[in-house]
Amino acid sequence: MGRGRQDLLNLATAREGHFRLESGHHGGLWLDLDALFADPLRIGSFVDELADKIRPYDPQAVCGPLVGGAFLAQMLASRIQADFLFAERMPAVPGEGLYRARYRLPRGLRERALGKRIAIVDDAISAGSSVRATFDDLTALGGQPVVVGALLWLGSAALPFFEGRAPVESVSRVPYEMWQPTDCPRCAAGLPLEDPADDGTRKKETL
Repeated sequence: MGRGRQDLLNLATAREGHFRLESGHHGGLWLDLDALFADPLRIGSFVDELADKIRPYDPQAVCGPLVGGAFLAQMLASRIQADFLFAERMPAVPGEGLYRARYRLPRGLRERALGKRIAIVDDAISAGSSVRATFDDLTALGGQPVVVGALLWLGSAALPFFEGRAPVESVSRVPYEMWQPTDCPRCAAGLPLEDPADDGTRKKETL
């Protein structure tokens, strides 16, 4: 494991178990990312590295889903001298299945996305539920996502959605196992399913 990857992981509290993710997938690892931006100096070098990776795409704005993605987007926007945008979580699409989460730019920012080249970022991405929803809202508004970036890219489940739509960049990539509910081995083993949002922690699709 590379030093940069381990240093990033050390900034998050990881625990193993059986978790329901925002995308609807089940996962075996949860990273508590709430404290990641509490001390901006701790992650400054990682943000600088991601800024260097997205700068060549010449984005005019950087957008991230609340919460961690928006914090990261604001830090990156100041580094590459671009506009800062963020997307808020909305009520999920009714029904069953995966990827029902919705994110929308607030009313006061929606016109600012029109015609702009935009980098979409999040602190960590696994299935990519929040960045997918943000991507859809930005394109519906007439924005042009030119790159998707993360400090931590977990596994490969999110990659097919962005193939042919936008390149992806990250500071570090980490193996990550998750499953559709019908294929989950931890369900089959009878392990209780946890929803981290239930105990007041930030529900994060990147987890």
